[in-house]
Amino acid sequence: MQEAKTIWFNGSLIPWKDANVHVLSHAMHYGSGAFEGMRAYEIDGRAAIVGLDAHVQRLFDSCRVLYMDLPFTPEQVRTGIRDTVQNNGHTSCYIRPLAFRGYAEIGVMPDACPVELAIASFPWGAYHGTDGVENGVDVGVSSWRRMAPDTHPAMAKITGNYVNSMLVVMEAKRHGYAEGIVLDTAGYVSEGSGENLFFVKDGALLTPALGDSILPGITRGYVIDLCKELGLEVRETRIVREMMYNCDEMFMTGTAAEITPVRSVDRHTLGDGKPGKITKQLQDEYFGILHGRKSDRHGWLTFVESAQTGEAPPVSAGVGQEG
Repeated sequence: MQEAKTIWFNGSLIPWKDANVHVLSHAMHYGSGAFEGMRAYEIDGRAAIVGLDAHVQRLFDSCRVLYMDLPFTPEQVRTGIRDTVQNNGHTSCYIRPLAFRGYAEIGVMPDACPVELAIASFPWGAYHGTDGVENGVDVGVSSWRRMAPDTHPAMAKITGNYVNSMLVVMEAKRHGYAEGIVLDTAGYVSEGSGENLFFVKDGALLTPALGDSILPGITRGYVIDLCKELGLEVRETRIVREMMYNCDEMFMTGTAAEITPVRSVDRHTLGDGKPGKITKQLQDEYFGILHGRKSDRHGWLTFVESAQTGEAPPVSAGVGQEG
């Protein structure tokens, strides 16, 4: 990881190396945290943050599921994100807000532990590599399953949930795949370790429904919007494993993964083993907006002036903590 200059931590920008937590923090032991993954793309020398409002809203939604009241307003978090990107001088970066239960007492009951919030930004390229985005990746179905209803809250982006994701992707790498595909407890297709899934069959797009233990991805929603705009049929439905082997196209979506084509599942080559027509059409629209080649007609982008052209906030400048 390429370190940046500062991290926004509990309302102030502090040096990267000083953003530390106690080893007995509740989140370290019990997974009591919620986070977001966001990206900013450079357009005309400025950072354009994708889905700022949507990501901040999902962070608050995830915290609500955990009964974890953030001591900041959504506007303060949005300002903290913009300030972090600007202060670090980033025009293209990945952004990681992390809310978590800190240090007070040991024990599963979290109420005594303070709720803390950190925001980091740092350079990070394509999650599956430039070749993966352009030519596709190979994936395999995992032996691990997604969490069942009423076990873990799958619709919330909670740190503890990602033990499942970690096991999925580790297994996939051992088997020579770029990513693992996870089924839900009923055996239906759910998602990747960190991506939502889309399949193309006979010109229509299929994607697992929210009830199939998926995270409601921001990028997933953007792709559905693009499909509607392009006149492409999208069906949110249950998908059985063998449907993947016979689909015409498949791709994964996510902030980190962006839109990554899949060329094979369990060694079954999809189509001609190359990104399909609809996948490439959606990539062209998606990346066109994010890189400024097409208009931001959906209002996805929030621009941040660079530290060179705008006035960056000083290190340790508080944003006004609430509560």
